[in-house]
Amino acid sequence: MILALAGGVGGARLAQGLVQVLEPGQLAIVVNVGDDFEHLGLHVSPDLDTVMYTLGGVHNPDTGWGRAGETWNFLATLGRIGGDTWFRLGDNDLAVHLERTRRLRAGEPLSRITADFCRGFGIAHAVMPATDDRLRTFVDTDAGELAFQEYFVRQRCEPVVRGFRFEGAQGARACAPLAALAAAGAPHIDGIVLCPSNPWLSVAPLLAVRELAALVDAPSIPVVAVSPIVGGDAIKGPAAKIMRELGHPVDVSGVVAHYGRRVDGWVVDERDRGFAAAIEAAGQRVAVTDTMMTGPARAAALARTALALLDALRTG
Repeated sequence: MILALAGGVGGARLAQGLVQVLEPGQLAIVVNVGDDFEHLGLHVSPDLDTVMYTLGGVHNPDTGWGRAGETWNFLATLGRIGGDTWFRLGDNDLAVHLERTRRLRAGEPLSRITADFCRGFGIAHAVMPATDDRLRTFVDTDAGELAFQEYFVRQRCEPVVRGFRFEGAQGARACAPLAALAAAGAPHIDGIVLCPSNPWLSVAPLLAVRELAALVDAPSIPVVAVSPIVGGDAIKGPAAKIMRELGHPVDVSGVVAHYGRRVDGWVVDERDRGFAAAIEAAGQRVAVTDTMMTGPARAAALARTALALLDALRTG
């Protein structure tokens, strides 16, 4: 069993590659819920939906998030009557949020709802939230502390970042399917892949769940990370801006230092080949390849590279 830790567009794209090369029983995709929030009375799970729409083949390939061929009648009417439209909810997307909210209010766990939704989109592989408990990312900025979506969408990542807080992390437990994998222990987990998701906004909330962090830190489980920084910049999103504001070098070395010894092997882009020797000198293996996932075939090729590096780490 391979665990893939995913969030955002980069996580969804590598997940799309992994499902092409691993059978359903060989892969579990664990998704960030730190950016979940309540909007217009609805429970919105952006990262879960991005992964689900991508694997279900209905995502918008231009934005990486949302639905292809989406319509916006609900939002247009909402704006006409003076409603809050800063967070865009499409008509097809709205059905997911409505049904999720209804079932959550009826007492069902998010992991069960997610599994049912994924089956509805024809997804055979396991997709699960890191936790069924409330876990929320808050961003400390020069404009004060902001809830994640306030920073990310409403403020368009413009405030200067000073740090992060994960509300609910102390009590957040792994969701039931993830807890079962953790209880089964290392012999049942062949490796962990950290997708090229934002290390601070997407991966850090995942690692705030103690059982998941314990798996990543287990010495018997190899961990491979795909760098989200290519050629000194992020492919998508504010990772490079955040690194700069937190005082980290905006290159592969900054991400490697951030994860430290939690990662045993790195997959870096051809443009960052020059960092490989220093990473290997520090005791971590490196695979150099094209990490630009411009389509499903390239995502599958990158997944194969990450899995081959995991195999090499397992066999010594």
